[in-house]
Formats: sequence, structure tokens, C-alpha cells
Amino acid sequence: MNTAKKGLIVYSSKTGNTKKVAEGILKVLQEKNPDVRIAAVEENPEPADWNLVGFWLDQGDMDAGAAAYIDGLKGQTLGLFGTLGAPRDSMHARTCAKKAEERAAAGNVCLGSFLVQGKIDPALIESFRKLPEDNPHYPTGKSAALYDEAARHPDDRDIADAAAACLAMLEKAD
Repeated sequence: MNTAKKGLIVYSSKTGNTKKVAEGILKVLQEKNPDVRIAAVEENPEPADWNLVGFWLDQGDMDAGAAAYIDGLKGQTLGLFGTLGAPRDSMHARTCAKKAEERAAAGNVCLGSFLVQGKIDPALIESFRKLPEDNPHYPTGKSAALYDEAARHPDDRDIADAAAACLAMLEKAD
């Protein structure tokens, strides 16, 4: 990572998962570069020399706030990180990461992405319980186990892995 360049970590967070990951990434990156700042997408921060954009997944796509922020950027160097209820090594996570990278690459340089599992919004789980039993999102024993596993994330390992992945992305920018 070029310590002479200014960096920005901008994030959108609904349940606190993505904010927690963003703050963990900031802590690691500031050890190498004191010119890294952090902001929520609602603040609409000005981009820096390089930008890490954090999002949460909403129905298989990045949330509307992060998407609008990215859509407003042109000619920027971006790395992505995000949170989702599914395991980070799942097919769903890979598909969502690819979709996010395609969005970020439209008019920008996208350095890559890294997703971590995060707890699922309890209101969303409750809405699933109200669905008909034949709906694919209706809670079953398998989905209950997924909800329980997701509730333990993001953990310290997830945050360390996200920070390492972001560092690797930024090294590609140098």
C-alpha cells in the first residue's frame, strides 16, 4: 500500500455488521497509512486516492445506499467488502461478489471484493416465519442452523481476513 496516498473507507450498514468490519479494516490500515479516513455512505464523502466501499447484501445485490454511492463514482480506484447472511465461501457469496465487482468496474478500476458472513436482521428472519411453508425462504431446520451460525459473525477472524484482503487489493493498486 502506498503510504503517500490518501484512502477512504466508506460503508453502509443496517445491523452493524458492515460498520464493524469497516472499523476493523480501518484499524489495520491506519497502522500503515495515517491518511485513511472512514465515513458512512449517508455522509456522501468525497473519494480519495483509493477507496474501499463496504456494503450489505439485500436480496442478492449490494444495498441501495452503497449502490448509489458507487454509481456516482467515475474514474476511481475501488476495493469492495461486504457482509451477508450466507457463508462467505458459498456459491451465493461468489455470485453476489461478482455482481458487486461488475457494478464497481463500470467507469472505475475495481481491485476486487471480499465478503464475510454477518448476523441476519432479526426482522427479516421474523418476516420469513410469516411466509407460506412452500416458500423457499420459509425457515426450516437447515435455515435455522444458518441463522445461528450467521449470528456469530462477523467475528475477529472475519475482520482480520477482510483487512488482509483489502491490503492485498490495495497492493495491486500500487
